[in-house]
Parts: sequence; C-alpha cells; structure tokens
Amino acid sequence: MANKRQLVKRRKAVRNIRKITRTMQLIATARFQAMFKRVSASKPYSEKLAEMVNGLAGLDVELPDSLLEAHSETPRDATVVITSNRGLCGGYNANVMRTAIEHIDRMANSGTPCDVQMVGKKGIQYFRFLKRAMTEVSHLGDTPKFEMVEPMANELMARFRRGEATTVHVAFMRFHSMGRQRPEVVQLLPLAPQKDAGSDSAGGDAGAGAVQYDFSPEPGKLLEELLPATVRIRLFTCFLEAAVSEQIARMVAMKAATDAAGDMIKSLTTQYNRARQTSITMELLDIIGGAAAVQ
Repeated sequence: MANKRQLVKRRKAVRNIRKITRTMQLIATARFQAMFKRVSASKPYSEKLAEMVNGLAGLDVELPDSLLEAHSETPRDATVVITSNRGLCGGYNANVMRTAIEHIDRMANSGTPCDVQMVGKKGIQYFRFLKRAMTEVSHLGDTPKFEMVEPMANELMARFRRGEATTVHVAFMRFHSMGRQRPEVVQLLPLAPQKDAGSDSAGGDAGAGAVQYDFSPEPGKLLEELLPATVRIRLFTCFLEAAVSEQIARMVAMKAATDAAGDMIKSLTTQYNRARQTSITMELLDIIGGAAAVQ
C-alpha cells in the first residue's frame, strides 16, 4: 500500500500541473480566435487578387520579368518549412517535418538539389539533430506580420529571377477547419494560376457573353505589379494558416493533458482513501487486540 504522505504530495503536484495546462488551453483558445479572424479577413483580398491574376494571365501578354516560368534550365528547389517556436502542441511539428523531409528527399532522388529555409525554433533544432543543411529563420515570432514576411518573399522572388531556384515550395500545416488541419507542400513559384478561378474575370475565356475590359495601364504592367503581390500574400497566408493550426494543436494537447490530470487526481484520491481506511482499520484492530489481551 502506498504511503499516504506520498499520495498527498503527488496529488498536489498533479493539481498544480492541471492548473497550468488549463491556463495554457485558455491562452491558446484566445490566440486561435485572434489568428482565425486574421485569416478570415485576408481571404477576400487574396481570392480577388488571384482572380485578377488568373484573368490577366489568360491574355496574350509578354512579360520581360515573369514569375510564371523558371529562368534557368538547371533544376534547383528552394523550400520554406514553417514550424513553431514553442512546444506542447502535440504532433504539429512532427507532422510538418515528416512531410517536408519526404518532399526534400523526393526532390533529391529526382536529381534536384533543395535549399531549405527553416522557420521556427523547433524545426531548427530537429534539423540540427539530423545534421541537415538549412538556413535558419527564428526572428518572425509567434504572431506573423506581413512586414516580417514580405522581405522573405522578396528574397525568394529575387533568387527565382536570377535562376538560383527553378521552383519554390512551402511546407506548412494547412488549416481547413477546426477539426481538420493537414501538412502540405505547396508550390509558390513559378505561379500556377487556377484554371477555374478566373472563368468570369477580366480577360478570361468565359465564352459567349463575357465582359470585355479596357485596361489602364496595359495588362503587362498590371501583371508586373500583381504577380509579386500574389507571391507575398500567398506566403503570408501560409504563415497565417500555420499559426492558426498551431494554436488548435496546442488547444487539443492542453485539453487532453488537463483531462488526463483530472483522471489521475481521481485515481490518487481513491488510492489515498483506501490507504487511509486501511490505516484506520489497522489501528482499530490493534485497539481491539489490546483490549482482548487485558481481559
């Protein structure tokens, strides 16, 4: 039978842990709500921007500096991997890293070198453990801001234009809904317009009855402005969705930890009551035995 004092100390420690996990769950919930509002607010802008780009890309426009096709015949990939700076979020980082490593190994097996740009302390620590080459990025913080992501997007576009990278991919946790988040690797460059997104947009091939637009300035100049903006907003959206998914994973992990602590407290309380009852019974038996011996 366990010692009563040890059971009391252990139950007190578990109660303190439950308070911490419960607090972290509430904090993650508040942060999720804030991040979800930012993702929802950015969707109309990104969708309309993609619609405009798809419509203009359907026109016969010559671009001297296009982000729609590679500028080098030598294949080389650049991959941005988005992980978290903090732990206690379940299998969030493990799933992202597994998907990213599968992509990197697949590119290497096909003869395409891959330059990895690792975002987040957890991913950096894991790649250091694996002794893989990477460029470390740990200054973005837990809340991504556009002015922090924009220089990264500009650097990736500059490398793509110089031919240092023929493709650019982003590995992150895609947010679909509260109950569904999946790790994905999406292509950032060269830009691949959706075939069905701009069917009724400017310049799109919408068939009979399609509205024809006059552009000022010319479509080529518009694309020169819209294509870089599309790359920036797509990369920023990846960071936002990764942040939302991280908070959901932390909410789920901390709720599971809180529930497990509650179950452990109940089990320790039962063990303590049994030990206490056994101690009382033994004391009563000693008293009865002593009284019988005196008689």
